[in-house]
Amino acid sequence: MDFFGVLTMLGGLALFLYGMETMGKGLEKLSGGRLERILEKLTSNPIKAVLLGAGVTAIIQSSSATTVMVVGFVNSGIMKLTQAVGIIMGANIGTTVTSWLLSLTGIESGNFFVQLLKPTSFSPVLALIGVCFIMFSKKEKKKDAGTIMIGFAILMTGMETMSGAVKPLANVPEFTGILTMFSNPVLGMIAGAVLTAIIQSSSASVGILQALCATGAVNFSTALPIIMGQNIGTCVTAMLSGIGASKNAKRAALVHLYFNIIGTVIFMIVFYTINAVVHFSFLDTAASAMGIAVIHSSFNIAATIMLLPFGSGLVKLACLTIPEEKKEAPVQNQEKDAFRLLDQRFLDTPAFAVEQCRQTTIQMAKLARECFFTAVDLLHGYDDEKAARVETLENLVDRYEDELGTYMVKLGGKNLSKSDSHTVSLLLHCIGDFERISDHGMNLKDSAKEMKEKEMQFSSKAEKELGIFFDAVKEILNLSIDAFETNNTDEAARVEPLEEVIDDINTVVKANHIRRLQKGKCTIEQGFVLSDISMNLERVSDHCSNIAVSVIEIDRDGFDTHGYLDNLKRDGDPHFAAMVEQYRDKYMLPV
Repeated sequence: MDFFGVLTMLGGLALFLYGMETMGKGLEKLSGGRLERILEKLTSNPIKAVLLGAGVTAIIQSSSATTVMVVGFVNSGIMKLTQAVGIIMGANIGTTVTSWLLSLTGIESGNFFVQLLKPTSFSPVLALIGVCFIMFSKKEKKKDAGTIMIGFAILMTGMETMSGAVKPLANVPEFTGILTMFSNPVLGMIAGAVLTAIIQSSSASVGILQALCATGAVNFSTALPIIMGQNIGTCVTAMLSGIGASKNAKRAALVHLYFNIIGTVIFMIVFYTINAVVHFSFLDTAASAMGIAVIHSSFNIAATIMLLPFGSGLVKLACLTIPEEKKEAPVQNQEKDAFRLLDQRFLDTPAFAVEQCRQTTIQMAKLARECFFTAVDLLHGYDDEKAARVETLENLVDRYEDELGTYMVKLGGKNLSKSDSHTVSLLLHCIGDFERISDHGMNLKDSAKEMKEKEMQFSSKAEKELGIFFDAVKEILNLSIDAFETNNTDEAARVEPLEEVIDDINTVVKANHIRRLQKGKCTIEQGFVLSDISMNLERVSDHCSNIAVSVIEIDRDGFDTHGYLDNLKRDGDPHFAAMVEQYRDKYMLPV
């Protein structure tokens, strides 16, 4: 092979790897995180787990991605270690689908319909359709489908280019000498493991081996141990993802490693022991792309059937390797559990990471609501335990804002779909409002504490007015959080009319207090506290308005909060006006 032949081979390899990466990302984006959510809701049935792991991996074309996702699930506590075993085994089976697709390059026939199955025949058509989808379609899903088609076409083109470039190597004695060396089972297994560990993809390394089959110099005696090693090498990605993770996540990565090592060792011992007695004649024949696909699938299916009944044994082995240590304090565990969904591994599957952010923000919203409602209760009767709870919740909500903000900044740098990008925008806008709601809860707690220390009490009329004020703010907070959680624009549309009424209530409460002050029924000091309380209640309703408008505007594919509110009030929407009147009747202050 001359210099230009080497360049052609490297170019083919580059296209092959890039095509595999592009196709995988397109498949993940098209799935919109649905596949990962299916994995998350996995039942404890091991056979279903295997089938699910195989199916998801076959679709996203990466056992490494599936295994890393499982490590993330275990790390965040979403999945038990025992549930992870079946998926990991299934992922090994699912990844063999790629080798079957690549084996199409070896089809040889003069029949027109058989020729259509060759990648050189249908890849250009897929590429053309894919380009048309990307250039001319406005729908996000069609663009993603186009990316998948182009990725597949590039993958197959790279495979054909590699195969064509390495064919002349059949006449190079040095090359065949190196391959003969790899026919030693141990050396071949090490070579396969190292190659796969470097490129971190067993599918890609199997594809390279299939391309080398075009030389005719690769016998099955050489290919078989290399394939065995490739199954071990693919564990590197999961092992790397386990660094810095919880003990159970590290154990999940070890289960993957032990499954492949034990399966490979048993297969090698049994196969070569029988071969020493019988001697399999096929080992001396030239390997084909189809033959490699058969070996790859057969080994992984056989290893799964053999080791699945001993899944608990693999878990015990992983637990012995990484034993339990002294348990952490409950408070520390709660801190970790609060942000368990924001696992860094999920960033590799952005659509799923977006959903995890949404679920975490919902938790934040509920904590902010609890903080505020607990603070309101303190105004009816101060309690040190409840006051401490308000402080704890407010600090936790602050942490949520920091953790979510940092995580979503990283997520924003990923290739997000239009829908996911909108969701991230919504979350980024809302986490600030939820944090401010908890701050207003703290302010109410301080007001309640001041009233207790100064033995202050409002007049009966002021108490009644504040009671109506509290009820209205509680309703608007429940409405906005429910609308945010369910993405319900109808509920969100009810928030702004109620916010208008709350503004009116705030004005009337302050005016009534001034009248009582003039009549000597209230003191100036009480007025300061009442003003602080009413201001915090009104500000909470403003934040609820921001949240509701964000939900509505994101649904409309826009984000002009002020424009939406201006249009709503300027145009005199009769439905809006009717809801305002409805809430005025409901929260009418006593005269």
